[in-house]
Amino acid sequence: MNTKTLLYFLIILSFSLKSQSQVKVESTLETVTIENGKRTIIHSEKFLFEAPNWTPDGNYFIINSEGKLYKVPVTGGGMELINTGLAIKCNNDHGISPDGTMLVVSHNDSKNPEVHNSSIYTLPINGGIPKLITEKSPSYWHGWSPDGKTLVYCAERNGEYDVYSIPVEGGEEKRMTSAKGLDDGPEYSPDGKYIYFNSFRTGKMQIWKMEADGSNQEQITTDKYSNWFAHPSPDGNWIIFISYIEDQGSQHPANKDVMLRLMSLKDGKITELVKLFGGQGTINVPSWSPDSKQVAFVSYKLL
Repeated sequence: MNTKTLLYFLIILSFSLKSQSQVKVESTLETVTIENGKRTIIHSEKFLFEAPNWTPDGNYFIINSEGKLYKVPVTGGGMELINTGLAIKCNNDHGISPDGTMLVVSHNDSKNPEVHNSSIYTLPINGGIPKLITEKSPSYWHGWSPDGKTLVYCAERNGEYDVYSIPVEGGEEKRMTSAKGLDDGPEYSPDGKYIYFNSFRTGKMQIWKMEADGSNQEQITTDKYSNWFAHPSPDGNWIIFISYIEDQGSQHPANKDVMLRLMSLKDGKITELVKLFGGQGTINVPSWSPDSKQVAFVSYKLL
């Protein structure tokens, strides 16, 4: 990755709340039913919010806006601020533990807004004191192992972005990918056997998978789109991912025409579920409903 590409990626990936905050948008939290493609609007605001997590109890979404996290009821309603302590510069890489008791956030530790120095923290789901997990930065969380013991994330070390893992209590990180080109968006299958991720190693952003120890890395999409952020369904039957209609190289910018596409893990068939205006912030994090029937996402409208 050359210096220009690396700098641009830092700006886009690590702190999207800055990159998009200068553009006035209307953000709409929606769900889509995978059986019939029916879209339902949950909540809308005339400012930027991003990246819905669906809580394991099915009752709330967790989103980020201007560096903070909020709860939104599935039935609709206002945004309730979550106390994240010192972590008030959270980007859109956040999630929930498998047992529903903890949050994980990626927070910019730097006091300089121009420096993107994201570190991973955990805290109680209803708010509390964040605990630092990654000593090295920048690190951007994406997946939590089903047994609750391990986190996987994208991190830049020595000019290369790769997939890493670390014990949930902290400790020594493990590098899981080493191919030239960006590797990002790692997320475990619900049985814990595989990790799905997106990679630019072929010169085209596509979805890959590997075994949980990092072995047997295999490309699973091979089409013309730029494909990002594969999220396996809780029942293990599907992955959903976002596809940029126009090739974006190794970037995933905001405010583009995109699709949410569904892949059957039984036969590899891919179907288009939703077309929308979005991209960065739409579906960066795990957002399946607990029953695997719906997915949450954010669409945008320029004002």
